[in-house]
Amino acid sequence: MDSGLGQDLPPRQLPEIAFVGRSNAGKSTAINTIAQQKRLAFASKTPGRTQHINLFAVGPKDAPDALFADLPGYGYAAVARDAKLRWQRVMADYLSERESLSGVVLMVDSRLGLTDLDKQLLEFVSDRVTAGEISLLLVLTKADKLNRKEGAAVLAQVQKDIAVLATEDSDIGITLFSALNKQGVGDVAELLYEWAHREPVQYVEDDEADEGEQSEEGDQADDAPDAAAAAPVDPDDQR
Repeated sequence: MDSGLGQDLPPRQLPEIAFVGRSNAGKSTAINTIAQQKRLAFASKTPGRTQHINLFAVGPKDAPDALFADLPGYGYAAVARDAKLRWQRVMADYLSERESLSGVVLMVDSRLGLTDLDKQLLEFVSDRVTAGEISLLLVLTKADKLNRKEGAAVLAQVQKDIAVLATEDSDIGITLFSALNKQGVGDVAELLYEWAHREPVQYVEDDEADEGEQSEEGDQADDAPDAAAAAPVDPDDQR
């Protein structure tokens, strides 16, 4: 299913995971590899072919548990300027307002690192990421083109570039990825599965939080082990 504007998409109960990236970053190929489908997302030899938001149900056939959202690629020079501006509005509206959005996977060509266009796209989701409302995974594609030293260098640089988004609430990961030799495929698939099956984040007003703290004062000793067990884990530590 596709739509010209994010707000025109029908409401969904399933969590959505959005895939974004430059037109030649290998986005469609990565989606197909992760989903273990040959042509779930159309991988064209002509970058910029995707011009809509395409939603794909994933999981058990009779009871899908998530939706992959393939967003238009950006940065392809041969696309008309008015089309680029329209696609930019599509992504901005979807990424900043879509309530069912659970996480964003930004595909970045590992040989280039984060470009100015990638950083501009991150601005669309920065508020939601820093607040912990949605998760963010940067997938550095075509990693088979790099040697170990180059791979380590691009990981370090991207980590530095997105440091501004790191907060106590944010959930951000970075990984090298290759559809050709399957590097990182298992790690990404496992992480996206966790995104699709976790409980939604519940936000409470300050007054409600204060009341809750007062009512639990007498039970702090009993609750301590559970609180420690539920502490957030750095995605990098899981790898």
